[in-house]
Amino acid sequence: QVQLVESGGGLVQTGGSLRLSCTPSGSTFNGYTVAWFRQDPGKEREFVAASRWTGGTTHYADSVKGRFTISRDKSKNTVTLQMNSLKPEDTGTYYCASGQPILSAIRSSTIYRYWGQGTQVAVST
Repeated sequence: QVQLVESGGGLVQTGGSLRLSCTPSGSTFNGYTVAWFRQDPGKEREFVAASRWTGGTTHYADSVKGRFTISRDKSKNTVTLQMNSLKPEDTGTYYCASGQPILSAIRSSTIYRYWGQGTQVAVST
């Protein structure tokens, strides 16, 4: 059973930066797509960004393009989400997920098989 371990998150002021990391415990990301989703209470999980481990192609939600960067470190078997110019609307619980979606489904949370426990991000005004 793959367990995704997330780290990072916290409280930051508007315009600040945070860095989230995700590592598969006891496994690797080989052959998988790794994505970040965020969720507010009472709302569905929202796609943020994704990266294919093989090849490294990336995808972003329009709301984070130019501010967030998803990257992979093969030596550390880790995917990182660098979040810059944070806004209050970026607040939420961020989840790392891995799966093998086709391109047209890469933004769909239902396609991803493995999930992390979530990490809190709060952006104050």
